[in-house]
Amino acid sequence: MTDWKQKRFWKAASVIADADAFTVELDGRRLRTPAKQHLILPTSAMAETIAAEWAAQEDVVDPLTMPVTRSANAAIDKVTPQRTEVADMLAEYGDADLLCYRADGPEALAQRQADLWDPALDWAADYLGVRLLPRAGLMHEAQAPEALKRLSDRVHALGPFQLAAFHDLVSLSGSLILGFAVARNWKTADTIWQISRLDELWQEEQWGRDDEAHAASELKRDAFLHAKRFYDMC
Repeated sequence: MTDWKQKRFWKAASVIADADAFTVELDGRRLRTPAKQHLILPTSAMAETIAAEWAAQEDVVDPLTMPVTRSANAAIDKVTPQRTEVADMLAEYGDADLLCYRADGPEALAQRQADLWDPALDWAADYLGVRLLPRAGLMHEAQAPEALKRLSDRVHALGPFQLAAFHDLVSLSGSLILGFAVARNWKTADTIWQISRLDELWQEEQWGRDDEAHAASELKRDAFLHAKRFYDMC
């Protein structure tokens, strides 16, 4: 059974408006998620992209070539049933945000962190109304409760499809602030990804690039950029 693969059985994939939402049909049969839920989508852009993914399949369906379908399935099957828990988990990043933990040394690394990470914290203060404070070293120091509450409220305001994308933006970067910065177009997603990798890039400069680690990082980068595209479709 592990070798079983779904074969293409349809001729046409089409987008259907469904009240204030959209769905995709294969020869008149509505798509369902792996958990057998109806694939009800928030925007026509997302539905059109998913329809195109299904239309592009050849003899055998390859889920790896269908990233938007997979993300939509996750939003419906995984995020929607536990939306509060997912939002709580992501909001917790605010009290341990990557941007707030700075190196004691060397001075050049600490300065680079200040140069690249302080502007993101300034952006959050201006556009999110939250000022997180950086600390030197890795020991946890709690941020102000009112700042964390404000960030949590913003996370909980996201819909399930947005949360599915936001989960990857935050978990892959290690930063709630950078997750919001990508979602709100502070800078390009690729630029923000590079900002999140400041420490790793510093290590590469000092000791050379590890090919295996670099390959893993590129996979994460692709997932990060996809999450931004999916967020924008919401």
